[in-house]
Amino acid sequence: MILPELKGRHAVVTGAGQGIGAEIATTLAACGANVTLMGRRMEPLVSIAALFPAPSRSHVVAVDVTQPDQVEAAFAEAREQLGPVSILVNNAGQAESAPFANTSLELWNQMLAVNLTGTFLCSKAALPDLISGWGRIVNIASTAAQRGYAYVSAYAAAKHGVLGLTRSLALEVARSGITVNAVCPGYTDTELLRASIDNVVEKTGRTAQAARAEFEKTNPQRRLIQPAEVAATVLWLCSEGAASITGQALSVSGGEVM
Repeated sequence: MILPELKGRHAVVTGAGQGIGAEIATTLAACGANVTLMGRRMEPLVSIAALFPAPSRSHVVAVDVTQPDQVEAAFAEAREQLGPVSILVNNAGQAESAPFANTSLELWNQMLAVNLTGTFLCSKAALPDLISGWGRIVNIASTAAQRGYAYVSAYAAAKHGVLGLTRSLALEVARSGITVNAVCPGYTDTELLRASIDNVVEKTGRTAQAARAEFEKTNPQRRLIQPAEVAATVLWLCSEGAASITGQALSVSGGEVM
């Protein structure tokens, strides 16, 4: 279904090679946007872009979002290929767990760099295009931006930072035709979560089914969120119908956060 307000607009999606990012990129393309897919590895980006329907155009860029020079070069290349950026989805992220007492400064800095600094750098790179007219920034945060979880203090701190950045930037650009929002999924059925399930199985000897159930029970609906549900929320925020929604944290979590 082509959305007139998205047709031909240039959307950049970071962390687009798998999971939620791949679903968002595919959904925006299916609704008429031209999409630049950014990620650390080219191969999965190329595979996802190959699935886009015509007439959507795509471009792929390998980039480490924690590196300012790489981010600037990636956005310059994206702009050269598909024109000014109208939509930015900051999805690139990483989650590592450790008890607080065992959280090293290296782990702390890594979580801040990937989840928070990457969002800052990409937003700053895209803003000159957005500020000239209509624009959308959607930051994929987490329910860890809205509440605490044991053993992921560095990740939760970074995602709380993403939410603070979202709200502050939304106020700065509120009169510019730009909206800035955060989408906060609960545990989502992606490759990353399946790796976490495998890790639980290895460390505890539980079955995969029992390990999965532990993640599912955090959701009052007793299920994992599907990537398509997150993508649908992003799509709505990019639509004209959400023009008055800005500075918000939309929890996609089955009622875990209210």
